Amino acid sequence: MGVYFAKAGKENTQAALEIAKKAFEERGIKHVVVASTFGDTGLLAAELFKDTGANLVVVTHNVGFREPGKLEMTPETRAKIESLGARVYTGTMVFRNIGTAIREMLHYSQQDLIANTLRLFGQGIKVCVEIALMACDAGLIPPEDVITVAGTARGADTVAIIRAMPSNKLFSLKVREILAKPYDW
Repeated sequence: MGVYFAKAGKENTQAALEIAKKAFEERGIKHVVVASTFGDTGLLAAELFKDTGANLVVVTHNVGFREPGKLEMTPETRAKIESLGARVYTGTMVFRNIGTAIREMLHYSQQDLIANTLRLFGQGIKVCVEIALMACDAGLIPPEDVITVAGTARGADTVAIIRAMPSNKLFSLKVREILAKPYDW
């Protein structure tokens, strides 16, 4: 285990991204996947990884996550991130799709069980796993070790190295190493 942040939250974003960049530089992992709802973390990551040769993928919520037909990241923010060489992916969130509709009716779904089990390690670890699955599903990263960055709410506070897999191969995915996370989220 690497770094424990005293508290979860966006105040750890810059440090988390720097941990990810150091891992990128030292370990030869070419792919970096960053969760970003509104684009703030994605933009910081794009600036930090600009001209490094990293395949930086910024993963957003799906359209309609909070409100039907709406995406939290503005087109302007997306364009800024992409102008710095990163790719932005918006797609169905692996742990929040049809199972969420089932849960709302039956109060249980298998995806909730998996998501809540991952949350035992922290919300950020759950999101790191989810964005690795999503980016792999989209063909934006290969099924190999990637650096993932996510957070508990806004910003980033978790960094993990994950052997990515497509979502239909969830149980072949491996959380290789947790580089940073909140001590007690």
